[in-house]
Amino acid sequence: MRRHISTGSPFEAQIGYSRAVVCDGWVFVAGTTGYDYATMTMPENVVDQCRNALGTIARALAEAGASLDDVVRVRYILPETADWPACWPVVGAAFATARPAATMISAALQEPEMKIEIEVTARLRG
Repeated sequence: MRRHISTGSPFEAQIGYSRAVVCDGWVFVAGTTGYDYATMTMPENVVDQCRNALGTIARALAEAGASLDDVVRVRYILPETADWPACWPVVGAAFATARPAATMISAALQEPEMKIEIEVTARLRG
């Protein structure tokens, strides 16, 4: 059985995706940028964008019955590799328990103000 999770972001409907999909004990969370979906604003700072992205991811995981501690794979995408070290304390704290397999990729993102995108896969417990 498949279950879709939405943040209510207009991008999900416009582009045709779900924030997360729960299927067969797995939670697949889409690439998530640093938007504050309550205000539809994007912070200028990469660290604040990283925090926002992780917050959105954590809320999607909670709705699925999981948490950041259940993440087994994480992918970070940043247009500027020089921004990545500033995010280490934030992601290190977020994934201190899970310690997922991780990849950082440098690539352009959809909008110029986007400085980081984070995608995770988690395993439901039990």
